[in-house]
Amino acid sequence: MSDERYRERQQRLKDTVDARVAAAQDERGIVMVFTGNGKGKTTAAFGTATRAVGHGKHVGVVQFIKGEWPNGERNLLEPHGVEFQVMATGFTWDTQNRESDTAACLAVWQHGKRMLADPALDLVVLDELTYMVAYNYLPLEAVLTALKNRPSQQSVIITGRGCHREIMELADTVSELRPVKHAFDAGVKAQMGIDY
Repeated sequence: MSDERYRERQQRLKDTVDARVAAAQDERGIVMVFTGNGKGKTTAAFGTATRAVGHGKHVGVVQFIKGEWPNGERNLLEPHGVEFQVMATGFTWDTQNRESDTAACLAVWQHGKRMLADPALDLVVLDELTYMVAYNYLPLEAVLTALKNRPSQQSVIITGRGCHREIMELADTVSELRPVKHAFDAGVKAQMGIDY
């Protein structure tokens, strides 16, 4: 391709991008969903949370399912003013107690509702929330109502596999991570600082 053709192509691309940027003038908080069976949903959420904190924004985090194991994201972000509320029961296949898991979910959800009503929070991360809805620990309608009634400038990130269709319809941005290859499938142990 000649230099002239390359410049013409790049100018057409620039014109298209500039027009889209000029048309996007709505300023409000958004709901993002990171779902799918691939690795990286929580990592993407915390990458965004770290970016927000780096820009002086206020962030709150509710972690469903997570247990008592070391949490690198919390170690980094909590000293920067990020509130963490953790269900702290661990994986449901370990607990195998629907009643106690539901009670733990509903207890930590109270913090989630409080965060979703707090205009001082620019971003709320609801990590692994999708499982709570799928397992009927948390009523879908309660989640939808809290999301719809949150402060207009507040953004929210929801992570987890199998996100409910109605949450995805409400969301502004949905990314689905799909597995291509995973080290664990080849027998590589999960590593602190890399996988958790």
